[in-house]
This record gives sequence, C-alpha cells and structure tokens, in this order.
Amino acid sequence: MTTKRDYYEVLGVDRNASEEEIKKAFRQLARKYHPDVNKDDPQAEAKFKEINEAYEILGDPQKRAAYDQFGHAGTDPNFNPGAGGFGGFGGFGDFGFEGVGDIFDMFFGGGGRRRRTGPERGADLRYDLSISFEEAAFGTKKTIKVPRLELCPECHGNRAKPGTPVVTCPVCKGSGQVQITQTTPFGRFINAHTCQRCGGEGKTVETPCPTCSGQGRVRRTREIDVTIQAGVDTGSKLRLAGEGEAGIRGGGYGDLYIVIHVKPHPIFQRQEDDVISEARIGIAQAALGATIDVPTLDGEVELRIPEGTQTGTVFRLKGRGIPHLRGHGRGDHHVQVKVEIPTKLNKEQREALRKYAHAAGEKVAEEKGLGQKLKDVLGK
Repeated sequence: MTTKRDYYEVLGVDRNASEEEIKKAFRQLARKYHPDVNKDDPQAEAKFKEINEAYEILGDPQKRAAYDQFGHAGTDPNFNPGAGGFGGFGGFGDFGFEGVGDIFDMFFGGGGRRRRTGPERGADLRYDLSISFEEAAFGTKKTIKVPRLELCPECHGNRAKPGTPVVTCPVCKGSGQVQITQTTPFGRFINAHTCQRCGGEGKTVETPCPTCSGQGRVRRTREIDVTIQAGVDTGSKLRLAGEGEAGIRGGGYGDLYIVIHVKPHPIFQRQEDDVISEARIGIAQAALGATIDVPTLDGEVELRIPEGTQTGTVFRLKGRGIPHLRGHGRGDHHVQVKVEIPTKLNKEQREALRKYAHAAGEKVAEEKGLGQKLKDVLGK
C-alpha cells in the first residue's frame, strides 16, 4: 500500500499558512505539473492528482481542521471521531495511520517514522580552508565567514512575535500527541501520533515572529576566529564546538568542522614532518667541494658540499622541518643536490676543461679549426 505524503508537504507550505498562501501554492504547482504541459513526463499526472487531493482538503477550512487533528484518518468519510474510529469496516482500507504497516509497527517497534518532539540539536557544518605551506608549518590565525541558521534575535527561538503569547495547542492539549482508536482485523487499538497542529511541541504560535516568519531561526553569516595549530597537513580537521547551526525546540548548536587544505609550495615538498628540496651545483663545486646557501622554512642556511659529491646525494638539515603536530621538536629538511652540466662554454672554460680531461686521461671531442667550422656551415 502506498504511503500518503503529508498534504502540507505536497503543497510546500507551512502548517500555519493562510488560505491565500495555500491557494497560491496550489496554483503554482498545478501549472507546473499539469499533464498538458508535461506530456513527456510520465509522473506528471500522478503529481497533479496528488496536488489536487491536497488542495481539496487544505482548501476547505472544515476538512483542514479535521486533517490537522486526525491526519489522513480525518479525511475519510467513514471516520467518526465521536465514536473513536471508523463508522464501518470493509477490509484493509486507510486506517488513518498510513496503512497496515503501522499496525505491525505497534507490535514490532517500528516507530522510526515518528517525528521527534523534544529538543533537537542543530546540524554540524563543514568549512574547507586553504592555507599556505608556511602557515601549515608554523600555525596561523584566520577569520572565516560561515553561513548558518542561528536563533532568531527577536523571538529567541520561540517563534512568536514579541509581546504575543505562545499558547497550549488546542488539538493535543499540550501533550504533543494525539491518540486515535482504530478498529482493525486484530481488534481495537489506540495509536498515538505526533500532533500535526503543533508538530509535537504542545504549543502553538498565534502571531508568528516577523523576523523569522515563525521559524525560530534565521540564516546569518557569522565571522569566526580560527587558530590553526603548527604542523597541520591537508586533511587535518578542527572541531569548533557550538559553532554549527542552531537547534530547534530548545536544542543546542551543532559543531563546525574545519577541513584543512595546504597549497603546494614552489620549492618545498612535504613527507610527513620532513621537508624535501633540491639544490643545483656546478661541476667544480661537486668535484672540489663548496659551501652554498639553501632556502629553508627558517630562511637561508649554509650547506657544506664535500669534494667529490655525486649528483643525487641527499644532505640532512636536522630540525629544520615541520613542527610535530602532537609533540615536541621538528622534522628534518632533506636537500638533494643535482650537478648541472653547462650547455654553453666560453673559450677559457673550454680550455680549462680540456686541460682537466688531458690530466685525467679522458678522451674528448677535438677542437675544430676555423676551416672545418666553415665547411660544416656550408655543408661541404
């Protein structure tokens, strides 16, 4: 059996909506889902019928009052609230609590569809924050802007216009629930439902707050100061308790989770808490040794290159890496050297290398004379 949707949900209106608001919502939806307009949509006709059914009840003050008090059961012509149930019984019809499945819910605990009636905590929020490599290494402070639902500053969440009363719900008498006696093939049952008039709160608002339209919450953008701890990395999460959205019915605020994203650095790479970088040196520096300046997170520092250093050699600068996120000390900075081979040499450099090659016993290309160079150019 298909479960009927809440008629207010079908029309997309609040339970306190006026007759004019209900009529306006119906006209808009009817135009949108009319079968003549949606010939290619096979579901349009079913939606259109559902919209008409909802308006037939909510557009009639008497039928709406019965629906508010008894739900879908109150829309059945055989339903007799004075007798505590249906005037007759002709098989498995609509029992007023969404079908036969609810009968078994009473036996097997299927109460998952019931609406919460007590305080409900607000939703948690997520904010993705991008920071630089250096900010991740040493920590930083940021001010972020977070859109969220907050308690209405005028009514403070009670939904009523200041100076107007919040009264006991006339339908459930403040209990938040409505009991319906059902006659079924299994006997007579008393089924308790959340009061649809007050949503289970036991109270109703006569004059809704104009600031929040009777919702108790408003959407605001809040500026929050965030302290980023040294050593965070991409994927690190910060939890700010109570900085999420406001709850309802007196429920507290949710939490805000900040997810860190570290921007790539043009020179440094990160490997856990170590920093990796590259330094380029010349042939003479690699062969004879040298002292060079290399960039680190702390600025430039001197690095001694021993003579005979080979390309790809890695040197460690202890304690020059990323601070440990949960502990003391820092990682290391590893510098890998690359020996650069010059692509263009002047006469003096060529002569010096030829002398080195001769002394080392290395065979190199012979120097071309002017005549040979001209032949190469002319192709002869």
